[in-house]
Formats: sequence, structure tokens, C-alpha cells
Amino acid sequence: MKKNIAVVFGGRSGEYEVSLSSAAAIIAHLDHEQYHIWPLAVAKDGKWYGPIREDDILTFKPENYDEHEVVLLPIPSAPLRRVKDQAVLVHLDVVFPIIHGTYGEDGILQGLFELASLPYVGAGVAASSVGMDKILMRKIFTYHHLPQVKFVTVLRSQVEEKPEDILLMIEQNLPYPIFVKPANAGSSVGVSKAIDQSSLLAALKEAGKYDRKLLIEEGLDVREIEVAVLGNDNPQVSIAGEIIASNDFYDYNAKYIDNKSIAQIPAQLTDEQAATISILAKEAYQAIDCAGLARVDFFIDKATGKIYLNEINTLPGFTEISMYAKLWQYSGLDMAKLLDRLVALAEERFNDRCKNIIDFR
Repeated sequence: MKKNIAVVFGGRSGEYEVSLSSAAAIIAHLDHEQYHIWPLAVAKDGKWYGPIREDDILTFKPENYDEHEVVLLPIPSAPLRRVKDQAVLVHLDVVFPIIHGTYGEDGILQGLFELASLPYVGAGVAASSVGMDKILMRKIFTYHHLPQVKFVTVLRSQVEEKPEDILLMIEQNLPYPIFVKPANAGSSVGVSKAIDQSSLLAALKEAGKYDRKLLIEEGLDVREIEVAVLGNDNPQVSIAGEIIASNDFYDYNAKYIDNKSIAQIPAQLTDEQAATISILAKEAYQAIDCAGLARVDFFIDKATGKIYLNEINTLPGFTEISMYAKLWQYSGLDMAKLLDRLVALAEERFNDRCKNIIDFR
């Protein structure tokens, strides 16, 4: 029998449009003979709708689906219900959450699926939370002695209350140029490059629009290298690719809008560099107890050749230009087979979790 797979997209996130594109690509490549696919849209106000027609995914509008609002209750074996009449639409077998950013990639949505006792693609609650929070991520990487660029952290409230003190602290610890990022955001949303005190203050205020915690990093002249990781306890690492950004750095515009950035696959690396990056990617993946999939990003300092771990992305994009699927395709795994593998990994992780004893009587 066909498995009922929900692809959940949209969400209360600054990466809403990216999520729609990822969902459309995933649904187009899932094996329709093997799976009964349930496209479920989460509107910007948090309401769920479905099933969504495949032709409507990229242009989804909640007002066109007023009669199709649905709810997934946070109880074991919960069916998907229609709100209007509480009719049971389906009992899901696997969920593919493809909501990038907040309320989707940060462990919150994963917690719902845990409560509903549903297998789902990707990292668990803890790994999703850590992977989303760049500051917690860096602290764990530091504990595991993984190489990173120098960084400091501040709170939005500190910038608001004592901006002069914060600027001085940053300048005492990091030379210009400096990158400022919201701790909890993806797709380079809210990321700015500062070259002096004026642009640094502006960057802090911009990042503060998206999160209360801010990450400030030294800005080196680097090559940007990415690898894809696939698996649970024994993950595999793809060949590496290099991003050649169309802008000064790989910001949101360079990623999704101007279509001028170049993805060079495979990246031009020495055997030693490729081996080091593969080892570090696996160590980063296991350090946060990731599962299913992740993209791991690196810097190579152009001046020294030193390799730095930048970040791990536990729910990378699946758009037509996204690196994750491209890297696996160049490694010999096409999109359809990759999605099959992700579904199998979700079930494997779920079955492993079901071994846990929860009744202590």
C-alpha cells in the first residue's frame, strides 16, 4: 500500500517563500506511485490548510482554501482532521517538514510530531534547536574543539540600552570587517557586513529585527565550501561544492534573487582539504546529534588556507538552485532516490526511538 506522506511548508518565518519553492521541488520528485502525498500549507498566521493542489503550492493563498483548514492534534496516532466538520482526512505515515527558519526548523514543529508519535524527516527537537541557534551551535562546536572563526555574542537589549559600550567591546575583540547575524535565522536573513563603527551599529540594529540574540564574527577573505550529510548514527558525506557569490558575501539576494551566484561542483580542493572537510562535517553532525540530513558549511581562509567550520543547517533548501540535492546528485544519488532515503531514515529513527521505555510502573 502507498504510504501517506505529508509535506508541510510555509510557516511563520522570514523564509516563507523559500519554503514554498522547496516544497514544490520535493513534491515534484517524490515517487507518486510509491507515496500518497499530502501537501499541507502553514499560513503566515499559523493556520494549517490542506491538501493543497500541487499547482497552487508556489502561489499559495489561504483565502483560496477557507474550507480546507486542517489540524494535527498533538496526541499519539493523531489523524489529520478538517476543522470545518472534524472529518478525519488521513492517518499519516511520515511527515516531511520543509518549513525553513523559525517555527519549523528550530525544534518547535518537530516537538509536535513527537507528541503525535509520527516519523518525520530530519533532525530531532534538540538538534533542530541547536542547529537553528547559531550561538548554541558555536558553543557546542567549541566544546568539541572544532575550528571556527573568532566571535562574540550580544543581546538586542544590550545594544538598545548601551550601544557605545557594545560597540567598544566588539571592536576590542574583533577587527573589521565584521559580520553580524541574528542567532536564530537562516538563508542569510538579517546578515550584514560592517566595515566601521557606523555600519556596525546599523548591522546590529538590522540583525536585532529578527532575534534577541546576535552573533558577531570576524570577517576573513574566504572561499565558501559546502557539503551535504545524509544518515542517522552513521552519516555519509557528499563531495564538496563551492559557492562563488554574486555579491560581497552570500546574502539572501545572492542566494535566491539575482541568480548570478555560481555553485562549483566539485569544489577545487586538494585531497587533504577534501578529507579534512569530510571529517569535520561528520564530527559537526554527530556533535549536535543530527539525523536525516544537514548541509555543513565551511570557510577556507584565502590567505592562510586554514579551514573553519561555519555552520550546520539541519533543514537545507530543496529549491531548484539549492546545494543539498545538487551535491548528492553529483555524488551519484538523484533527487527521487535521495527523498526515498530520507523517508527511510525518518522511519529508522522513529523505530529506534520506540525502543525507549516510557512506562516505569
